[in-house]
Amino acid sequence: MISLKKYLEMNPEKVSDKSDDPNKLLPATLKAYRSTLTVAGNSAARACPPVGSELQQNLAQVEKCLGGALTVSVVQEAEREVNAQIELWEDRTKKFYAARTNEVKELLLTLARTAESVGERDHRYSDHFGQFTSRLKAISNLEDLTNVRATLVREALELKTYVDKMEQDSNNLVKELKTEVSAYETKLKEVEELALRDALTGLANRRNVEERIEHRIAAKQAFCAAMLDVNKLKRVNDEHGHLAGDSLLQQFAQELRSAMRSSDVIGRWGGDEFMVVMDCDMTGAKAQLERIHKWVFGDYTIRPGKGHAEVKVHVDAAIGLTQWQPGQTLKEVVEHADAAMYQEKQLARAQHA
Repeated sequence: MISLKKYLEMNPEKVSDKSDDPNKLLPATLKAYRSTLTVAGNSAARACPPVGSELQQNLAQVEKCLGGALTVSVVQEAEREVNAQIELWEDRTKKFYAARTNEVKELLLTLARTAESVGERDHRYSDHFGQFTSRLKAISNLEDLTNVRATLVREALELKTYVDKMEQDSNNLVKELKTEVSAYETKLKEVEELALRDALTGLANRRNVEERIEHRIAAKQAFCAAMLDVNKLKRVNDEHGHLAGDSLLQQFAQELRSAMRSSDVIGRWGGDEFMVVMDCDMTGAKAQLERIHKWVFGDYTIRPGKGHAEVKVHVDAAIGLTQWQPGQTLKEVVEHADAAMYQEKQLARAQHA
C-alpha cells in the first residue's frame, strides 16, 4: 500500500497509465489507513485495557484529524503522532506487565512462607507426639494400676496442652494469612481503581465512562450526556509546549468536577474532549451546562514549565448535549453528543469568520 505522505507528494503526470485513478486511490488509501488506526487502537484496548485504552483514544483523535482537508504537513504530523503514541504505549505496556509480574511474585512468596510455617509447625509437634507414643508404650509395662492411672492423667493433660498449642498456632496462622490476603485484595482494588482513572486529570477514563453509560442503559435509567471539546488547546501546545497544555487540561478538569454534582459522571474522553453524564432530563442538563459556562469557562493561568513565565489564556469549550432515548445504544448516544458538539463548534467558527 502506498503511504499517504508519498501519495500526496506524487506528481500526477508520473502516474503510470496502468495505475488506478489517483482521484480514486487517495480516498481508498486514506480509508484503509484510518481503518488500520481504528483496528490497532481496538486491539490494544482489548489486549491490555489499562494501557491500551489510552492508545485507542489517541489513535482515534489522529483518525479524526485525517477526516478533514489533507495536506502534506497534516499527514506528516499524523505520522509523527502515531509513531510517538505507539512508542509510548510500548513503554507503558512493558512497565504495566512488569508491575503485575512483581505482584504475582509477591503473592507466591507469601504462600511459600505460609507453607513453610505449616511444615515447621508439623515437624515441631511430630517430635512431641513421637515421645507421647513412646511413653504410652512404657505405661503398658507398669503393673501398678494406681501408677498407670496417674501417668495416663498426666499424659492426657500434656496431650491436651499440645493440642491447644497446635490450635492456637493454627488460629494465628489463619489470621496471618487472612491479613496477607486482605492486603493483597486492597492492593488489587487500588490497581483496578487506577486502571479506571485518567492518568493526567484524575477523572474517569473513557473505559470507565462507557461502562457507567452501559449500566444506565441496561437499567433503563434516564440520563443526558454532554461532550465537551476544549478550545485553544492546540494553540497552547503549539505556542507554549505540551507541559502547558497538560497544566490547562488538569485545571479545566478540576474546575469541571467542582462545578458538577456528586452524582454526575465526569470523565476525560481523550485528547481535549471530556464527557459528562447527568442523571436528569434535558431541562436539568441545560441548567447544569449553564453552571459550566458560568464557573468553568474563563481565564486560566498555565505553567509552561521550569524557567518559563506563567501565561493567562481564556478557555471555553464547544458542548454537544443529548438525552438518551429508550432503545438507543452507547454508540448512538456518543454519536449524537459528538454531532451536537461539532455543530456548535461550526456555528462558533461561522460567527467569528
